[in-house]
Amino acid sequence: MAKRLVSRRNFLRNMSCAAVGTTTLMNTLTNLKFINSAAALNGFTDYKAMVVLLMGGGNDAYNMLIPYDDVSHAEYSVTRSNLALPKIDLDDDASKNLRSLNYTDAVGKEFAVHHAMSNMEMMFKDGNLSFVTNVGTLVEPTTKAQVYDGSTQLPLGLYSHSDQIMHWQTALPQERVAQGWGGKIADMFNACNDNENISLNLSFAGSNVYQTGQNTVEFSLNTPRNNDDLGGATELNGYSAPWEVPTANRNTIDGLIDKYYDDVFKKTYVDIMKVGKDGAEEYNTAIEAQVLTTEFSENRLSQQFKLVARTIAAREILGMKRQIFFIEFGGFDMHDEVLETHDGLLSEIDTALGEFNSAMDELLTQDMVTTFSLSEFARTLTSNGQGSDHAWGSNAFIMGGAVNGGEIFGTYPDLDLDNNLELGGGVLIPTIATDQYFGDIASWFGVENDDLLTLFPNIDNFDSIYNGNPLGLLI
Repeated sequence: MAKRLVSRRNFLRNMSCAAVGTTTLMNTLTNLKFINSAAALNGFTDYKAMVVLLMGGGNDAYNMLIPYDDVSHAEYSVTRSNLALPKIDLDDDASKNLRSLNYTDAVGKEFAVHHAMSNMEMMFKDGNLSFVTNVGTLVEPTTKAQVYDGSTQLPLGLYSHSDQIMHWQTALPQERVAQGWGGKIADMFNACNDNENISLNLSFAGSNVYQTGQNTVEFSLNTPRNNDDLGGATELNGYSAPWEVPTANRNTIDGLIDKYYDDVFKKTYVDIMKVGKDGAEEYNTAIEAQVLTTEFSENRLSQQFKLVARTIAAREILGMKRQIFFIEFGGFDMHDEVLETHDGLLSEIDTALGEFNSAMDELLTQDMVTTFSLSEFARTLTSNGQGSDHAWGSNAFIMGGAVNGGEIFGTYPDLDLDNNLELGGGVLIPTIATDQYFGDIASWFGVENDDLLTLFPNIDNFDSIYNGNPLGLLI
Protein backbone atom coordinates (compact mmCIF):
# COMPACT_ATOMS: atom_id res chain seq x y z
CA MET A 1 0.00 0.00 0.00
CA ALA A 2 1.33 3.44 -0.92
CA LYS A 3 1.97 5.67 2.07
CA ARG A 4 1.08 9.36 2.02
CA LEU A 5 4.12 11.43 2.99
CA VAL A 6 3.36 14.21 5.45
CA SER A 7 5.97 16.90 6.07
CA ARG A 8 6.74 17.82 9.65
CA ARG A 9 5.84 21.45 8.86
CA ASN A 10 2.33 20.45 7.77
CA PHE A 11 2.02 18.19 10.78
CA LEU A 12 2.91 21.05 13.12
CA ARG A 13 0.48 23.33 11.32
CA ASN A 14 -2.29 20.83 11.94
CA MET A 15 -1.28 20.31 15.56
CA SER A 16 -0.87 23.95 16.53
CA CYS A 17 0.84 26.75 14.62
CA ALA A 18 3.55 26.61 11.99
CA ALA A 19 7.10 25.99 13.09
CA VAL A 20 9.43 28.95 12.80
CA GLY A 21 12.94 28.70 11.45
CA THR A 22 14.58 25.97 9.46
CA THR A 23 13.38 22.39 9.73
CA THR A 24 15.72 19.51 9.06
CA LEU A 25 14.96 16.93 6.43
CA MET A 26 15.25 14.05 8.85
CA ASN A 27 13.76 13.94 12.34
CA THR A 28 13.20 11.15 14.80
CA LEU A 29 10.01 10.45 16.66
CA THR A 30 11.73 11.51 19.87
CA ASN A 31 11.46 15.12 18.69
CA LEU A 32 7.69 14.88 18.90
CA LYS A 33 7.90 15.19 22.67
CA PHE A 34 8.48 18.90 22.15
CA ILE A 35 4.97 19.17 20.71
CA ASN A 36 3.57 17.95 24.02
CA SER A 37 4.72 21.07 25.84
CA ALA A 38 1.54 22.68 27.13
CA ALA A 39 3.03 26.12 26.53
CA ALA A 40 3.81 25.25 22.92
CA LEU A 41 0.30 23.94 22.30
CA ASN A 42 -1.55 26.74 24.04
CA GLY A 43 0.72 29.61 23.08
CA PHE A 44 1.86 32.53 25.23
CA THR A 45 -0.07 35.66 26.03
CA ASP A 46 2.99 37.51 27.37
CA TYR A 47 6.42 38.38 25.98
CA LYS A 48 9.78 37.27 27.37
CA ALA A 49 13.33 37.49 26.09
CA MET A 50 16.64 36.04 27.19
CA VAL A 51 19.85 37.88 26.34
CA VAL A 52 22.89 35.62 26.59
CA LEU A 53 26.29 37.27 27.00
CA LEU A 54 29.14 34.83 26.39
CA MET A 55 32.37 36.16 27.93
CA GLY A 56 34.68 34.12 25.74
CA GLY A 57 38.06 32.96 26.98
CA GLY A 58 37.34 32.35 30.65
CA ASN A 59 36.49 35.36 32.79
CA ASP A 60 38.76 36.06 35.79
CA ALA A 61 35.60 36.02 37.88
CA TYR A 62 37.21 36.37 41.32
CA ASN A 63 38.41 39.81 40.24
CA MET A 64 34.84 40.62 39.17
CA LEU A 65 33.11 39.74 42.46
CA ILE A 66 35.55 40.25 45.32
CA PRO A 67 35.43 39.68 49.10
CA TYR A 68 35.49 43.06 50.83
CA ASP A 69 35.58 42.64 54.60
CA ASP A 70 39.08 42.99 56.05
CA VAL A 71 39.64 39.32 56.87
CA SER A 72 38.34 37.92 53.57
CA HIS A 73 40.04 40.57 51.47
CA ALA A 74 43.36 39.91 53.20
CA GLU A 75 42.98 36.20 52.40
CA TYR A 76 42.13 37.06 48.79
CA SER A 77 45.16 39.37 48.56
CA VAL A 78 47.59 36.72 49.78
CA THR A 79 46.27 34.10 47.35
CA ARG A 80 46.01 36.36 44.31
CA SER A 81 49.34 38.13 45.04
CA ASN A 82 50.11 40.53 42.19
CA LEU A 83 46.65 39.99 40.65
CA ALA A 84 44.82 41.22 43.76
CA LEU A 85 42.88 44.47 43.57
CA PRO A 86 43.32 46.73 46.62
CA LYS A 87 40.25 48.04 48.39
CA ILE A 88 41.67 51.56 48.15
CA ASP A 89 43.80 52.48 45.15
CA LEU A 90 47.42 52.83 46.17
CA ASP A 91 47.81 55.99 44.06
CA ASP A 92 44.75 57.62 45.66
CA ASP A 93 42.71 57.38 42.44
CA ALA A 94 39.18 56.99 43.81
CA SER A 95 37.93 55.69 40.47
CA LYS A 96 40.16 52.64 41.01
CA ASN A 97 38.73 51.77 44.43
CA LEU A 98 36.68 48.60 44.75
CA ARG A 99 32.94 49.27 44.67
CA SER A 100 31.26 47.96 47.80
CA LEU A 101 27.90 46.27 47.26
CA ASN A 102 26.85 46.90 50.88
CA TYR A 103 26.05 43.20 51.02
CA THR A 104 26.92 40.71 53.74
CA ASP A 105 26.30 36.99 53.39
CA ALA A 106 25.17 34.51 56.05
CA VAL A 107 28.70 33.95 57.38
CA GLY A 108 29.61 37.64 57.56
CA LYS A 109 31.54 38.09 54.32
CA GLU A 110 31.16 41.45 52.65
CA PHE A 111 31.49 41.95 48.91
CA ALA A 112 32.54 44.45 46.27
CA VAL A 113 32.83 44.49 42.51
CA HIS A 114 35.65 45.55 40.21
CA HIS A 115 36.16 49.31 40.05
CA ALA A 116 35.09 49.37 36.36
CA MET A 117 31.60 48.09 37.23
CA SER A 118 29.85 51.26 38.40
CA ASN A 119 26.60 50.58 36.52
CA MET A 120 26.45 47.00 37.71
CA GLU A 121 27.06 48.18 41.27
CA MET A 122 24.05 50.49 41.05
CA MET A 123 21.86 47.87 39.36
CA PHE A 124 22.72 45.43 42.15
CA LYS A 125 21.75 48.00 44.77
CA ASP A 126 18.58 48.89 42.84
CA GLY A 127 17.52 45.23 42.73
CA ASN A 128 17.99 44.65 38.99
CA LEU A 129 21.13 42.48 39.13
CA SER A 130 22.46 39.56 41.14
CA PHE A 131 25.45 37.23 41.11
CA VAL A 132 25.71 33.44 41.14
CA THR A 133 28.90 32.36 42.85
CA ASN A 134 31.16 29.36 42.28
CA VAL A 135 29.07 28.00 39.42
CA GLY A 136 30.44 25.62 36.82
CA THR A 137 29.95 22.51 34.74
CA LEU A 138 29.18 19.43 36.83
CA VAL A 139 27.80 16.01 35.98
CA GLU A 140 27.03 15.32 39.64
CA PRO A 141 27.86 16.90 43.01
CA THR A 142 31.61 16.53 43.45
CA THR A 143 34.00 16.75 46.39
CA LYS A 144 37.75 17.19 46.51
CA ALA A 145 38.24 13.62 47.79
CA GLN A 146 36.15 12.24 44.92
CA VAL A 147 38.21 14.11 42.36
CA TYR A 148 41.42 12.73 43.85
CA ASP A 149 40.23 9.13 44.08
CA GLY A 150 38.45 9.16 40.72
CA SER A 151 35.05 8.17 42.12
CA THR A 152 33.10 11.00 40.45
CA GLN A 153 32.33 11.68 36.81
CA LEU A 154 34.03 14.88 35.71
CA PRO A 155 33.18 17.04 32.68
CA LEU A 156 35.06 16.09 29.54
CA GLY A 157 38.05 18.30 28.80
CA LEU A 158 37.84 20.04 32.16
CA TYR A 159 40.31 22.87 31.41
CA SER A 160 39.85 22.95 27.65
CA HIS A 161 38.38 26.10 26.09
CA SER A 162 36.59 24.23 23.31
CA ASP A 163 35.09 21.63 25.60
CA GLN A 164 34.05 23.88 28.45
CA ILE A 165 32.49 26.56 26.29
CA MET A 166 30.56 23.78 24.55
CA HIS A 167 29.38 22.35 27.88
CA TRP A 168 28.08 25.73 29.10
CA GLN A 169 26.06 25.97 25.90
CA THR A 170 24.81 22.37 25.76
CA ALA A 171 24.40 21.60 29.49
CA LEU A 172 25.69 18.10 28.78
CA PRO A 173 29.27 18.10 30.14
CA GLN A 174 29.82 14.35 29.93
CA GLU A 175 29.42 14.39 26.13
CA ARG A 176 30.46 16.41 23.11
CA VAL A 177 27.27 17.32 21.27
CA ALA A 178 26.31 19.95 18.74
CA GLN A 179 22.93 21.08 20.11
CA GLY A 180 22.54 23.75 22.75
CA TRP A 181 19.86 24.27 25.33
CA GLY A 182 18.82 27.52 23.66
CA GLY A 183 18.26 25.58 20.45
CA LYS A 184 16.20 23.00 22.30
CA ILE A 185 14.03 25.74 23.79
CA ALA A 186 13.50 27.13 20.30
CA ASP A 187 12.43 23.66 19.14
CA MET A 188 9.83 23.74 21.91
CA PHE A 189 8.60 27.31 21.53
CA ASN A 190 9.20 28.49 17.96
CA ALA A 191 5.66 27.58 16.97
CA CYS A 192 4.28 30.00 19.54
CA ASN A 193 5.57 33.08 17.76
CA ASP A 194 3.32 34.45 15.03
CA ASN A 195 6.09 34.79 12.45
CA GLU A 196 7.29 31.95 10.23
CA ASN A 197 10.15 33.93 8.68
CA ILE A 198 12.11 34.93 11.79
CA SER A 199 13.55 32.43 14.23
CA LEU A 200 13.06 32.71 17.97
CA ASN A 201 16.88 32.65 18.21
CA LEU A 202 18.76 35.77 17.08
CA SER A 203 22.56 35.78 17.02
CA PHE A 204 25.35 38.34 16.70
CA ALA A 205 27.84 35.46 16.53
CA GLY A 206 26.48 33.66 13.48
CA SER A 207 26.07 29.94 13.88
CA ASN A 208 26.70 28.90 17.47
CA VAL A 209 26.25 25.79 19.57
CA TYR A 210 23.95 27.40 22.13
CA GLN A 211 21.19 28.22 19.63
CA THR A 212 21.48 25.09 17.50
CA GLY A 213 18.49 22.77 17.79
CA GLN A 214 17.30 19.85 15.75
CA ASN A 215 14.59 21.83 14.00
CA THR A 216 15.72 25.41 14.46
CA VAL A 217 18.64 27.58 13.41
CA GLU A 218 19.52 31.06 14.53
CA PHE A 219 18.58 34.30 12.76
CA SER A 220 21.82 36.16 12.11
CA LEU A 221 22.16 39.86 12.98
CA ASN A 222 24.71 42.45 11.85
CA THR A 223 26.21 44.76 14.46
CA PRO A 224 25.57 48.46 13.79
CA ARG A 225 28.82 50.28 12.96
CA ASN A 226 27.82 53.37 14.96
CA ASN A 227 24.76 55.27 16.16
CA ASP A 228 23.96 56.37 12.60
CA ASP A 229 23.79 52.74 11.43
CA LEU A 230 20.78 50.56 12.22
CA GLY A 231 22.53 47.24 11.70
CA GLY A 232 19.90 44.59 11.15
CA ALA A 233 19.40 41.12 9.79
CA THR A 234 22.02 39.48 7.59
CA GLU A 235 20.68 39.34 4.03
CA LEU A 236 21.57 36.90 1.26
CA ASN A 237 25.10 37.45 0.05
CA GLY A 238 25.02 40.12 -2.65
CA TYR A 239 21.25 40.60 -2.55
CA SER A 240 21.44 44.26 -1.58
CA ALA A 241 25.04 44.89 -2.61
CA PRO A 242 25.61 48.28 -4.27
CA TRP A 243 26.77 46.72 -7.51
CA GLU A 244 26.69 48.43 -10.85
CA VAL A 245 23.40 46.73 -11.67
CA PRO A 246 21.88 45.87 -8.23
CA THR A 247 18.37 45.44 -9.65
CA ALA A 248 19.57 42.75 -12.05
CA ASN A 249 21.34 41.00 -9.18
CA ARG A 250 18.19 40.97 -7.05
CA ASN A 251 16.08 39.80 -9.97
CA THR A 252 18.48 36.92 -10.63
CA ILE A 253 18.30 35.73 -7.02
CA ASP A 254 14.53 36.19 -6.91
CA GLY A 255 14.21 34.14 -10.10
CA LEU A 256 16.15 31.27 -8.55
CA ILE A 257 14.11 31.40 -5.36
CA ASP A 258 10.71 31.64 -7.02
CA LYS A 259 11.32 28.71 -9.34
CA TYR A 260 9.60 25.41 -8.48
CA TYR A 261 11.91 22.45 -7.83
CA ASP A 262 10.82 18.79 -7.90
CA ASP A 263 13.97 17.61 -6.12
CA VAL A 264 13.25 17.64 -2.37
CA PHE A 265 16.76 18.72 -1.45
CA LYS A 266 16.78 21.61 -3.91
CA LYS A 267 13.31 22.64 -2.83
CA THR A 268 14.25 22.59 0.84
CA TYR A 269 17.38 24.65 0.18
CA VAL A 270 15.44 27.23 -1.82
CA ASP A 271 12.72 27.36 0.84
CA ILE A 272 15.39 28.14 3.43
CA MET A 273 16.78 30.91 1.21
CA LYS A 274 13.31 32.38 0.69
CA VAL A 275 12.51 32.37 4.41
CA GLY A 276 15.85 34.02 5.09
CA LYS A 277 15.29 36.72 2.45
CA ASP A 278 11.73 37.46 3.49
CA GLY A 279 12.63 37.41 7.17
CA ALA A 280 15.55 39.81 6.71
CA GLU A 281 13.42 42.29 4.79
CA GLU A 282 10.60 42.10 7.33
CA TYR A 283 12.95 42.42 10.29
CA ASN A 284 14.88 45.37 8.89
CA THR A 285 11.67 47.23 8.05
CA ALA A 286 10.37 46.69 11.59
CA ILE A 287 13.45 47.95 13.41
CA GLU A 288 13.74 51.01 11.18
CA ALA A 289 10.48 52.21 12.72
CA GLN A 290 11.80 51.98 16.29
CA VAL A 291 13.20 55.12 17.89
CA LEU A 292 14.95 55.04 21.27
CA THR A 293 15.82 58.07 23.35
CA THR A 294 18.37 56.04 25.35
CA GLU A 295 21.85 56.84 24.12
CA PHE A 296 24.27 53.99 23.43
CA SER A 297 28.03 54.22 23.16
CA GLU A 298 29.62 53.52 19.80
CA ASN A 299 31.66 50.50 20.89
CA ARG A 300 30.70 47.18 19.34
CA LEU A 301 29.09 45.64 22.44
CA SER A 302 26.90 48.66 23.18
CA GLN A 303 25.77 48.72 19.55
CA GLN A 304 24.77 45.06 19.78
CA PHE A 305 22.71 45.72 22.89
CA LYS A 306 21.16 48.71 21.12
CA LEU A 307 19.95 46.44 18.30
CA VAL A 308 18.59 43.97 20.88
CA ALA A 309 16.62 46.84 22.43
CA ARG A 310 15.26 47.94 19.04
CA THR A 311 14.25 44.36 18.28
CA ILE A 312 12.42 44.10 21.60
CA ALA A 313 10.69 47.39 20.79
CA ALA A 314 9.48 45.82 17.51
CA ARG A 315 8.24 42.62 19.17
CA GLU A 316 4.54 43.19 18.40
CA ILE A 317 5.16 44.22 14.80
CA LEU A 318 7.26 41.08 14.32
CA GLY A 319 4.73 38.84 16.08
CA MET A 320 7.13 37.64 18.77
CA LYS A 321 6.19 36.18 22.16
CA ARG A 322 9.55 34.56 22.96
CA GLN A 323 13.06 35.53 21.81
CA ILE A 324 16.62 34.54 22.69
CA PHE A 325 19.52 36.84 21.77
CA PHE A 326 23.10 35.57 21.69
CA ILE A 327 26.08 37.92 22.04
CA GLU A 328 29.69 36.76 22.16
CA PHE A 329 32.29 39.08 23.69
CA GLY A 330 35.78 37.63 23.68
CA GLY A 331 39.24 38.49 24.96
CA PHE A 332 39.12 36.93 28.43
CA ASP A 333 41.85 34.34 27.89
CA MET A 334 44.40 36.43 29.77
CA HIS A 335 47.52 34.47 30.59
CA ASP A 336 49.33 37.78 30.92
CA GLU A 337 48.53 41.49 31.32
CA VAL A 338 45.36 40.49 33.10
CA LEU A 339 44.76 43.59 35.22
CA GLU A 340 44.77 46.19 32.46
CA THR A 341 42.98 43.99 29.92
CA HIS A 342 40.31 42.86 32.37
CA ASP A 343 39.72 46.47 33.37
CA GLY A 344 38.93 47.40 29.76
CA LEU A 345 36.69 44.41 29.08
CA LEU A 346 34.64 44.82 32.26
CA SER A 347 34.31 48.54 31.58
CA GLU A 348 32.85 47.85 28.13
CA ILE A 349 30.43 45.28 29.55
CA ASP A 350 29.41 47.59 32.37
CA THR A 351 28.73 50.45 29.96
CA ALA A 352 26.65 48.29 27.60
CA LEU A 353 24.61 46.76 30.44
CA GLY A 354 23.95 50.16 31.98
CA GLU A 355 22.69 51.51 28.66
CA PHE A 356 20.61 48.42 27.98
CA ASN A 357 19.07 48.65 31.45
CA SER A 358 18.05 52.25 30.70
CA ALA A 359 16.54 51.17 27.37
CA MET A 360 14.46 48.48 29.09
CA ASP A 361 13.18 51.15 31.48
CA GLU A 362 12.29 53.34 28.50
CA LEU A 363 10.42 50.50 26.78
CA LEU A 364 8.71 49.37 30.02
CA THR A 365 10.05 45.86 29.39
CA GLN A 366 12.27 45.36 32.45
CA ASP A 367 10.22 42.46 33.80
CA MET A 368 10.11 40.81 30.37
CA VAL A 369 13.86 40.60 29.67
CA THR A 370 16.56 38.66 31.51
CA THR A 371 20.24 39.06 30.64
CA PHE A 372 22.82 36.61 31.96
CA SER A 373 26.46 35.71 31.53
CA LEU A 374 28.29 32.58 30.41
CA SER A 375 32.03 31.90 30.41
CA GLU A 376 33.78 28.58 30.08
CA PHE A 377 35.54 28.76 33.45
CA ALA A 378 37.12 31.14 35.93
CA ARG A 379 40.84 31.77 36.00
CA THR A 380 43.20 30.35 38.62
CA LEU A 381 43.31 32.25 41.90
CA THR A 382 47.09 32.06 41.78
CA SER A 383 49.19 34.17 39.45
CA ASN A 384 51.39 32.72 36.72
CA GLY A 385 53.52 35.85 36.89
CA GLN A 386 51.51 38.34 34.84
CA GLY A 387 48.16 36.63 34.43
CA SER A 388 46.04 33.64 35.35
CA ASP A 389 45.38 30.24 33.82
CA HIS A 390 42.37 28.00 33.22
CA ALA A 391 40.38 26.96 36.28
CA TRP A 392 36.82 25.71 37.00
CA GLY A 393 34.25 27.20 39.41
CA SER A 394 33.35 30.77 38.44
CA ASN A 395 31.03 33.71 39.17
CA ALA A 396 28.25 34.84 36.85
CA PHE A 397 25.72 37.65 36.81
CA ILE A 398 22.03 37.85 35.93
CA MET A 399 20.16 41.09 35.24
CA GLY A 400 16.57 42.21 34.68
CA GLY A 401 13.37 43.31 36.35
CA ALA A 402 12.28 39.74 37.04
CA VAL A 403 15.58 38.93 38.76
CA ASN A 404 15.55 38.53 42.53
CA GLY A 405 18.05 41.35 42.63
CA GLY A 406 20.62 42.51 45.10
CA GLU A 407 21.58 38.94 46.02
CA ILE A 408 24.60 36.66 45.78
CA PHE A 409 23.29 33.14 45.20
CA GLY A 410 25.37 30.23 46.40
CA THR A 411 28.19 30.12 48.93
CA TYR A 412 31.16 32.27 48.00
CA PRO A 413 34.19 30.02 48.56
CA ASP A 414 37.07 30.70 50.89
CA LEU A 415 39.96 31.87 48.76
CA ASP A 416 42.81 30.44 50.81
CA LEU A 417 44.78 27.69 49.14
CA ASP A 418 44.29 24.08 50.25
CA ASN A 419 40.67 24.62 51.36
CA ASN A 420 38.12 21.86 50.85
CA LEU A 421 37.27 23.04 47.30
CA GLU A 422 40.73 23.97 46.03
CA LEU A 423 42.38 21.41 43.78
CA GLY A 424 45.78 23.06 43.54
CA GLY A 425 47.00 26.16 41.76
CA GLY A 426 43.88 28.06 42.76
CA VAL A 427 41.34 25.87 40.93
CA LEU A 428 37.98 25.65 42.71
CA ILE A 429 35.39 22.88 42.46
CA PRO A 430 31.99 24.43 41.64
CA THR A 431 29.28 24.16 44.30
CA ILE A 432 26.46 25.20 41.94
CA ALA A 433 25.98 23.37 38.65
CA THR A 434 25.26 25.23 35.44
CA ASP A 435 22.09 23.11 35.29
CA GLN A 436 20.79 24.83 38.42
CA TYR A 437 21.66 28.29 37.13
CA PHE A 438 20.11 27.67 33.74
CA GLY A 439 17.14 25.75 35.13
CA ASP A 440 15.84 28.81 36.96
CA ILE A 441 16.12 30.90 33.79
CA ALA A 442 14.43 28.27 31.60
CA SER A 443 11.58 27.92 34.09
CA TRP A 444 11.04 31.68 34.08
CA PHE A 445 11.06 31.61 30.27
CA GLY A 446 8.16 29.18 30.29
CA VAL A 447 9.73 25.72 30.21
CA GLU A 448 7.64 23.35 32.31
CA ASN A 449 9.16 21.11 34.96
CA ASP A 450 8.51 18.00 32.87
CA ASP A 451 10.65 19.44 30.07
CA LEU A 452 13.62 20.50 32.21
CA LEU A 453 15.19 17.07 31.87
CA THR A 454 15.07 17.46 28.10
CA LEU A 455 17.18 20.59 28.38
CA PHE A 456 19.32 19.56 31.35
CA PRO A 457 19.69 15.77 31.53
CA ASN A 458 21.75 15.94 34.75
CA ILE A 459 19.49 18.31 36.63
CA ASP A 460 17.96 15.67 38.86
CA ASN A 461 21.46 14.95 40.22
CA PHE A 462 21.12 18.21 42.13
CA ASP A 463 18.60 19.30 44.73
CA SER A 464 17.81 22.73 43.38
CA ILE A 465 15.55 22.64 40.34
CA TYR A 466 14.07 19.41 39.11
CA ASN A 467 13.27 18.21 42.63
CA GLY A 468 11.25 21.33 43.35
CA ASN A 469 13.77 23.56 45.15
CA PRO A 470 14.86 26.29 42.72
CA LEU A 471 17.71 28.64 43.46
CA GLY A 472 15.25 31.51 43.39
CA LEU A 473 17.11 33.64 40.85
CA LEU A 474 13.92 35.01 39.34
CA ILE A 475 10.65 36.16 40.81
